[in-house]
Amino acid sequence: MAIAPGPAPGHRPNLAVWKFASCDGCQLTLLDCEDELLGLADRVRIDHFLEMTSAEGGAGGEHARPAGRGPYDLSLVEGSITTAEDAERIRHVRHVSRYLVTIGACATAGGIQALRDFADVDEFLAAVYARPEYISTLETSTPISAHVPVDFELRGCPIDRRQLLEVITAYLAGRRPRIPSHSVCFECKRRGTTCITVAHGTPCLGPVTHAGCGAICPAYGRGCYGCFGPANQPNLRSMVAQLHRDGMSERDIRRVFHTFNATAPEHAPVPELAAEECHRSRPGSETRPERPA
Repeated sequence: MAIAPGPAPGHRPNLAVWKFASCDGCQLTLLDCEDELLGLADRVRIDHFLEMTSAEGGAGGEHARPAGRGPYDLSLVEGSITTAEDAERIRHVRHVSRYLVTIGACATAGGIQALRDFADVDEFLAAVYARPEYISTLETSTPISAHVPVDFELRGCPIDRRQLLEVITAYLAGRRPRIPSHSVCFECKRRGTTCITVAHGTPCLGPVTHAGCGAICPAYGRGCYGCFGPANQPNLRSMVAQLHRDGMSERDIRRVFHTFNATAPEHAPVPELAAEECHRSRPGSETRPERPA
């Protein structure tokens, strides 16, 4: 979506950071900015951030409340919607926020907890909790965009601090954030990292994963496992075929996509593609030519 206009001249915008179902890792990424935060402090006032303080509205303010007073110029939202109370609270957050950015895999694609979407939640509750009747939860874990309009999505598990600073800076400048839409493979090229799939046959989701991590895993000989979510228009058919050629079974292919971004809409065709590809390679079925050594 288009970026909202920047703050009015002479106006010091206020920032709110919200937590829903998540591990807090993306909020900690903001705190880890440290020196950069000092530079932003003169231009942005942080009015609501429970992870950082117990007071709302600055020194002398009242104790912070989960709902927050508002209004806020810019809201950063971490976490997915997993309870009825969450669904009500995110509507309040949207109402008091001029510009809303979701941060991290939980907020943009449901997160690890979205694996419940493929199972029986009641069975999970019975297995984990001694008194499951006291637990109130939804059957699904859904991204923020499933409930309210979102102005921009920042992916990752956790997000990248440089991309987060770019989003905040872009808001202050009144422009759209310059976040790359290409795949992790571009980052491998820029680092000078040899392709681990071509060189060693290591399964890697880099070709269909959104850039932003700096291609850390391939740089250390490990295949990308997709923590930054799907790249724009991923070629899943080709990716599934490559994973199968590199030794992954149908079950393995489905599992590797069912992690941080299991319910991302772009990943929906994977089960069918994996079944089709693995059936094609069975004895008696039409097979693809072997990959050159």
